[in-house]
Amino acid sequence: MNTNLANLTLADTIWKEKSIAKDIILVASTSLMIALMAQIVIPMYPVPFTGQTLGVLLTGALIGKKRASLSLLSYLLMGFIGMPVFVGGTFGIARLAGPTGGYLIGFVFAAMIVGYLCEKGWDRNFITSVFAMIIGSVVIYSFGLLWLSNFTGWSKVLSSGLIPFISGDIIKILIAASILPAGWKLIKK
Repeated sequence: MNTNLANLTLADTIWKEKSIAKDIILVASTSLMIALMAQIVIPMYPVPFTGQTLGVLLTGALIGKKRASLSLLSYLLMGFIGMPVFVGGTFGIARLAGPTGGYLIGFVFAAMIVGYLCEKGWDRNFITSVFAMIIGSVVIYSFGLLWLSNFTGWSKVLSSGLIPFISGDIIKILIAASILPAGWKLIKK
Protein backbone atom coordinates (compact mmCIF):
# COMPACT_ATOMS: atom_id res chain seq x y z
CA MET A 1 0.00 0.00 0.00
CA ASN A 2 1.21 3.51 -0.75
CA THR A 3 2.39 5.00 2.56
CA ASN A 4 0.95 8.36 1.49
CA LEU A 5 -2.49 6.77 1.70
CA ALA A 6 -1.97 5.26 5.15
CA ASN A 7 -4.47 6.58 7.71
CA LEU A 8 -6.41 8.45 5.03
CA THR A 9 -10.07 7.94 4.31
CA LEU A 10 -11.49 7.70 0.82
CA ALA A 11 -12.88 11.21 1.18
CA ASP A 12 -9.47 12.60 2.16
CA THR A 13 -7.81 10.81 -0.72
CA ILE A 14 -10.28 12.16 -3.25
CA TRP A 15 -10.54 15.67 -1.72
CA LYS A 16 -7.01 16.40 -0.55
CA GLU A 17 -7.55 19.94 0.75
CA LYS A 18 -7.55 20.26 4.54
CA SER A 19 -10.06 22.84 5.72
CA ILE A 20 -12.89 23.40 8.12
CA ALA A 21 -15.19 24.02 5.15
CA LYS A 22 -14.37 20.55 3.78
CA ASP A 23 -15.05 18.98 7.19
CA ILE A 24 -18.39 20.80 7.49
CA ILE A 25 -19.44 19.76 3.99
CA LEU A 26 -18.53 16.10 4.63
CA VAL A 27 -20.29 16.04 8.02
CA ALA A 28 -23.42 17.75 6.66
CA SER A 29 -23.63 15.66 3.49
CA THR A 30 -23.26 12.35 5.32
CA SER A 31 -25.84 13.43 7.92
CA LEU A 32 -28.25 14.12 5.08
CA MET A 33 -27.37 10.81 3.42
CA ILE A 34 -28.30 8.98 6.62
CA ALA A 35 -31.53 10.99 6.86
CA LEU A 36 -32.42 9.99 3.30
CA MET A 37 -31.58 6.35 3.95
CA ALA A 38 -33.84 6.45 7.03
CA GLN A 39 -36.72 7.03 4.64
CA ILE A 40 -36.16 3.60 3.06
CA VAL A 41 -38.43 1.72 5.44
CA ILE A 42 -40.03 -1.69 5.73
CA PRO A 43 -42.42 -1.22 8.66
CA MET A 44 -41.96 -3.71 11.46
CA TYR A 45 -42.72 -3.41 15.16
CA PRO A 46 -41.09 -2.36 17.40
CA VAL A 47 -38.03 -1.85 15.16
CA PRO A 48 -38.45 -1.05 11.45
CA PHE A 49 -36.05 -2.23 8.76
CA THR A 50 -34.32 0.79 7.19
CA GLY A 51 -31.39 1.81 5.04
CA GLN A 52 -29.94 3.81 7.92
CA THR A 53 -27.36 1.29 9.04
CA LEU A 54 -25.82 1.15 5.57
CA GLY A 55 -25.50 4.93 5.70
CA VAL A 56 -23.96 4.82 9.16
CA LEU A 57 -21.37 2.20 8.20
CA LEU A 58 -20.46 3.98 4.96
CA THR A 59 -20.19 7.30 6.79
CA GLY A 60 -17.60 5.92 9.17
CA ALA A 61 -15.65 4.32 6.35
CA LEU A 62 -15.75 7.28 3.99
CA ILE A 63 -14.99 10.19 6.31
CA GLY A 64 -13.20 8.69 9.33
CA LYS A 65 -13.86 8.47 13.03
CA LYS A 66 -13.94 12.15 14.07
CA ARG A 67 -16.09 13.47 11.25
CA ALA A 68 -18.32 10.37 11.33
CA SER A 69 -18.97 10.91 15.04
CA LEU A 70 -19.86 14.54 14.34
CA SER A 71 -22.05 13.49 11.42
CA LEU A 72 -24.08 11.11 13.56
CA LEU A 73 -24.31 13.57 16.44
CA SER A 74 -25.54 16.16 13.91
CA TYR A 75 -28.08 13.67 12.59
CA LEU A 76 -29.39 13.01 16.11
CA LEU A 77 -29.49 16.73 16.86
CA MET A 78 -31.44 17.41 13.66
CA GLY A 79 -34.03 14.84 14.69
CA PHE A 80 -34.12 16.06 18.28
CA ILE A 81 -34.84 19.68 17.28
CA GLY A 82 -37.68 18.71 14.97
CA MET A 83 -36.26 18.03 11.55
CA PRO A 84 -37.99 14.99 9.98
CA VAL A 85 -34.81 12.91 9.59
CA PHE A 86 -35.68 9.78 11.52
CA VAL A 87 -37.50 6.74 10.14
CA GLY A 88 -40.44 7.68 7.95
CA GLY A 89 -39.91 11.42 8.47
CA THR A 90 -40.33 11.29 12.24
CA PHE A 91 -38.45 13.44 14.73
CA GLY A 92 -38.24 14.42 18.37
CA ILE A 93 -37.28 13.14 21.77
CA ALA A 94 -39.93 10.41 21.62
CA ARG A 95 -37.96 8.66 18.86
CA LEU A 96 -34.75 8.88 20.89
CA ALA A 97 -36.47 7.69 24.07
CA GLY A 98 -38.54 5.03 22.29
CA PRO A 99 -37.72 1.43 21.41
CA THR A 100 -35.23 2.38 18.69
CA GLY A 101 -33.35 4.98 20.74
CA GLY A 102 -30.52 2.60 21.60
CA TYR A 103 -29.87 1.88 17.94
CA LEU A 104 -29.73 5.62 17.23
CA ILE A 105 -27.18 6.18 20.00
CA GLY A 106 -25.25 3.12 18.83
CA PHE A 107 -24.94 4.71 15.38
CA VAL A 108 -22.53 7.32 16.79
CA PHE A 109 -20.19 4.71 18.26
CA ALA A 110 -20.46 2.37 15.28
CA ALA A 111 -19.53 5.13 12.83
CA MET A 112 -16.62 6.13 15.05
CA ILE A 113 -15.29 2.57 15.31
CA VAL A 114 -15.76 1.79 11.60
CA GLY A 115 -14.08 5.12 10.82
CA TYR A 116 -11.14 4.22 13.03
CA LEU A 117 -10.76 0.78 11.43
CA CYS A 118 -10.94 2.22 7.94
CA GLU A 119 -8.36 4.86 8.83
CA LYS A 120 -6.15 1.86 9.66
CA GLY A 121 -6.73 0.42 6.18
CA TRP A 122 -9.53 -2.06 6.81
CA ASP A 123 -11.50 -0.63 3.88
CA ARG A 124 -8.78 -1.49 1.35
CA ASN A 125 -9.95 -5.04 0.67
CA PHE A 126 -13.21 -6.94 0.79
CA ILE A 127 -12.49 -9.30 3.71
CA THR A 128 -11.29 -6.65 6.16
CA SER A 129 -14.09 -4.35 5.01
CA VAL A 130 -16.59 -7.07 5.87
CA PHE A 131 -15.06 -7.41 9.34
CA ALA A 132 -15.14 -3.63 9.89
CA MET A 133 -18.83 -3.55 8.93
CA ILE A 134 -19.62 -6.55 11.15
CA ILE A 135 -17.93 -4.87 14.10
CA GLY A 136 -19.92 -1.69 13.42
CA SER A 137 -23.14 -3.69 13.25
CA VAL A 138 -22.35 -5.46 16.52
CA VAL A 139 -21.89 -2.06 18.16
CA ILE A 140 -25.26 -0.86 16.83
CA TYR A 141 -26.99 -4.02 18.04
CA SER A 142 -25.29 -3.88 21.43
CA PHE A 143 -26.72 -0.45 22.16
CA GLY A 144 -30.00 -1.17 20.39
CA LEU A 145 -30.82 -4.47 22.06
CA LEU A 146 -29.83 -3.27 25.50
CA TRP A 147 -32.24 -0.33 25.22
CA LEU A 148 -34.94 -2.30 23.41
CA SER A 149 -35.04 -4.82 26.25
CA ASN A 150 -36.67 -2.11 28.37
CA PHE A 151 -39.66 -2.29 26.00
CA THR A 152 -39.79 -5.98 25.08
CA GLY A 153 -38.14 -7.74 28.00
CA TRP A 154 -35.11 -9.97 27.62
CA SER A 155 -37.20 -12.92 26.46
CA LYS A 156 -38.31 -11.13 23.27
CA VAL A 157 -35.44 -8.76 22.56
CA LEU A 158 -33.62 -11.01 20.07
CA SER A 159 -36.78 -12.02 18.22
CA SER A 160 -37.94 -8.42 17.87
CA GLY A 161 -34.66 -6.51 17.55
CA LEU A 162 -32.05 -8.78 15.96
CA ILE A 163 -33.16 -11.99 14.23
CA PRO A 164 -35.51 -10.38 11.66
CA PHE A 165 -32.72 -8.04 10.55
CA ILE A 166 -29.79 -10.42 10.09
CA SER A 167 -30.36 -11.22 6.40
CA GLY A 168 -30.88 -7.56 5.49
CA ASP A 169 -27.80 -6.53 7.44
CA ILE A 170 -25.72 -9.16 5.67
CA ILE A 171 -26.76 -7.59 2.36
CA LYS A 172 -25.91 -4.09 3.66
CA ILE A 173 -22.51 -5.28 4.90
CA LEU A 174 -21.75 -6.89 1.55
CA ILE A 175 -22.77 -3.71 -0.30
CA ALA A 176 -20.56 -1.51 1.89
CA ALA A 177 -17.66 -3.98 1.81
CA SER A 178 -17.83 -4.08 -1.99
CA ILE A 179 -18.02 -0.32 -2.52
CA LEU A 180 -15.00 0.56 -0.38
CA PRO A 181 -12.27 -1.57 -2.01
CA ALA A 182 -13.67 -0.66 -5.43
CA GLY A 183 -13.28 3.01 -4.54
CA TRP A 184 -9.66 2.45 -3.53
CA LYS A 185 -8.95 0.60 -6.77
CA LEU A 186 -10.32 3.52 -8.76
CA ILE A 187 -8.17 5.97 -6.82
CA LYS A 188 -5.01 3.94 -7.39
CA LYS A 189 -5.63 4.05 -11.15
